Amino acid sequence: MEKNVILVTGASAGIGEATARRLARAGYTVYGGARRLDRLEALKSDGVRVLALDVTDDASMKAAVEQIEKETGGVDVLVNNAGYGSYGAVEDVPLAEARHQFEVNVFGLARLSQLVLPAMRRKKAGRIINVSSIGGRVTLPLGAWYHASKHAVEGLSDCLRMETKEFGIHVSVIQPGGTDSEWAQIAAQKARESSGAGAYAALARGMAAAMDPQAGRTLPSVPADVIARLIQKAIEDRRPKARYVGPGMAKVFLFLRRWLSDRAWDNMILGMGRRLAKGATAP
Repeated sequence: MEKNVILVTGASAGIGEATARRLARAGYTVYGGARRLDRLEALKSDGVRVLALDVTDDASMKAAVEQIEKETGGVDVLVNNAGYGSYGAVEDVPLAEARHQFEVNVFGLARLSQLVLPAMRRKKAGRIINVSSIGGRVTLPLGAWYHASKHAVEGLSDCLRMETKEFGIHVSVIQPGGTDSEWAQIAAQKARESSGAGAYAALARGMAAAMDPQAGRTLPSVPADVIARLIQKAIEDRRPKARYVGPGMAKVFLFLRRWLSDRAWDNMILGMGRRLAKGATAP
C-alpha cells in the first residue's frame, strides 16, 4: 500500500502502542486513539498523532473520525485493537460487566467500522484489521464473556469481509496468543475479583496464576511488537489473508483444539488449572 492514513485504537499500551509506533516509523500517517490522552504522550516522539477516543462513546468515535477526515481526507486503514478480558465464572460476573465487555470488544469495533466505511467505499479501497484472539477459536474456563465477544468479532469480520469485497475493501483478523501487555494482568485481576472467594475460587487461582505476569505467569507470551509486525504484514500484503495467527502458543493451541475432542480439550485445560491452583496463593 501507499503510505496511507491509519487509525489504531487502544494505542496507549500493549499491541496498540507497539503497532502505532511501528507503523509511524514505517512512514504511515498514524493516529493513535485511547481514552486517556496522558497515556499517549510518549507516542508523539515517533510521529504518532494522538487523539481522545472512547470506543464505548458514540460521540467520541464520531469526533475522532471527523477530525481525521478533516485533516487528511479519511481513514485508509482502521486497526480495531481496543479491548480487554473480563474473566470470572458465568455465575459470578454481573450482566452489566458482561455488557460492557461487548461494548468495548464488539460494538465499539463495529461502530468505528461503520464510521470509516463510507469514505473507504468512495475511494474503492481500504483495510479493516480486527484484533481478535485465539480466544475467538478456543476457550478457557472463567473467560466466557471474553471468549463470547471474540467469537462475535470473528463472525462479524467474516460477514464484513464478504460485504465489502466489491468495494475494494479488505477485512482481516489478527489472532494473537499470550502477549506481553497489561491485558493478562487485568484479566487475572478480574478473575480474582469475580470468583476468587466463592465456589470457583480454586479455578480462579489457577487461571490467574496462568495469566498474571506478577504471579510468575506459566502461559508463554510474545513481545507486543511481534503482533504489531503481523498487523503491518496484514496492511501491506498485496493479497491479504482473512486471518493472521500469532506465533508460539497461539499456533500450538489452535493445533491442539483442532485435533482434540471436546472432552480431551476440557480435561487438558482443567487439569492444567488444578495443577496451577495447588501452587498459587489464595486470591
